[in-house]
Amino acid sequence: MRLVLIRHGQTPSNVLGLLDTAPPGPGLTDLGAAQAAAVPHTVGAEPIEAIYASTAVRAQQTAIPLARRRGLEITIRHDLREIAAGEWEMQDDDLSVRGYLGVIGGWMAGRLQDRTPGPNGESGTEVLERFDDVVREVVGTGVAGAALVAHGAVNRFWASTRATNLEDGFGAVNPLRNTGIVVLSGDLEQGWTAHSWTGAQVGAGLVGATPSAPGDEDPFDDAIPVPARP
Repeated sequence: MRLVLIRHGQTPSNVLGLLDTAPPGPGLTDLGAAQAAAVPHTVGAEPIEAIYASTAVRAQQTAIPLARRRGLEITIRHDLREIAAGEWEMQDDDLSVRGYLGVIGGWMAGRLQDRTPGPNGESGTEVLERFDDVVREVVGTGVAGAALVAHGAVNRFWASTRATNLEDGFGAVNPLRNTGIVVLSGDLEQGWTAHSWTGAQVGAGLVGATPSAPGDEDPFDDAIPVPARP
């Protein structure tokens, strides 16, 4: 089946550079709404027969134009939520942003038991398991393709980890801008193959990070530092 991972459109917290991960969170800015309106055209060739979104308002608002175009209902799943920032929630300082991205980089290097800080933090293992649960549900419906409207960090981490044709650090240096899309195909037995990342075809090597559009930068676009594997 085809799996289309879509990051939500721009939010006020993105504009402010905040680590705003806890749902329901803010809605979209005017730019974010325009980005969401363009998604149906961008994925027009994909056989999308189901649409899922996280419990975040921004993800659901991003999914609405696509759902209307396809005549589909939006299935809401809490397990598609963003990677919890824990004690770094709603922070914008360099130490917090680097700490958050550093934990995710550790996960990409195999340190899946590392956690974001505090009682609301989570480990890489927990994030993969909850996202896998939704993917397993989607595959079980038998649809030819589905869109999962979620978030920048969780989409980068899950796709990089689960796509068998991506290098370990692919998602670390290839961000997903607002409404950035990753297209994969596969199944639960054979695994997943990534075909495109923000519109660029996946081939040998990395696509390479590209700059954000003016006024659309946020911490989730930053490169993720990945330590060497032990």
